[in-house]
Amino acid sequence: MVAFTEAQALAWISAWIWPFFRVMGLFTSAPVLSMKVVPRRVRVGLALLIVVAAEPSLPAMPPVALNSPEALMVIAQQVLIGLTMGFAARVVFAAIEFAGELVGLQMGLNFAAFFDPMSGGQITAVSRLYGTVAAWLFVVMNGHLLLTAALIHSFEAFPVSPQPLAFLQVIQPQVWGAEIFKLGLWVAMPVLAMLALTNVVMGLVARVAPQMNIFTIGFPITLGVGFTGLWLSLPVMQVPFTMAIERMLALFGA
Repeated sequence: MVAFTEAQALAWISAWIWPFFRVMGLFTSAPVLSMKVVPRRVRVGLALLIVVAAEPSLPAMPPVALNSPEALMVIAQQVLIGLTMGFAARVVFAAIEFAGELVGLQMGLNFAAFFDPMSGGQITAVSRLYGTVAAWLFVVMNGHLLLTAALIHSFEAFPVSPQPLAFLQVIQPQVWGAEIFKLGLWVAMPVLAMLALTNVVMGLVARVAPQMNIFTIGFPITLGVGFTGLWLSLPVMQVPFTMAIERMLALFGA
């Protein structure tokens, strides 16, 4: 008959259950993985697979009784860390979509807004294009592997403890809003510069030749220049996108 003590059972369970909650928190807020088209069973299965594969490389988990108040605090810490990691990656996606909003505003396409079932709100055409390209880049550049690696390293930077809010003092998520504007302007700046130059040229033409109805040809010219800028700038979006993802995940010890 196989016999084991309560301490041994607690050590076995602790090595699996705390990482599982952190991975599930990540899958709840991470881009692409948290989409509604991904079934919950797939997320749970992937979380179990990651925990099983990464368990030998994780640091030793502290023994916390599952029926104690400290266990609830530990669960809250794991879920919050996972949610914050997914939110850090979503900040980069929000910055890319903000760049699309800026470009669409200058092109005059922000009137073409429609309902996005993924986010549950209104989104413009150019912003949706940028968001889709960012999602493709995330998959092509193995962003899911970057998130998994950052998750594994986060157990060394933020070990399991009954203090759920202690890690917030280190990563400072309240200042991440500035990243949206900085990265968004960085991505949209080439197209914005082309459109600004086009508006200046059309203004000079309207000033020099008032008999020309610049408002009639201005919108098609702006659209043409904007689409040309999109065609030229989208292939080089991978560099700022990858740098931003790696910089945000580096906060968690990756």
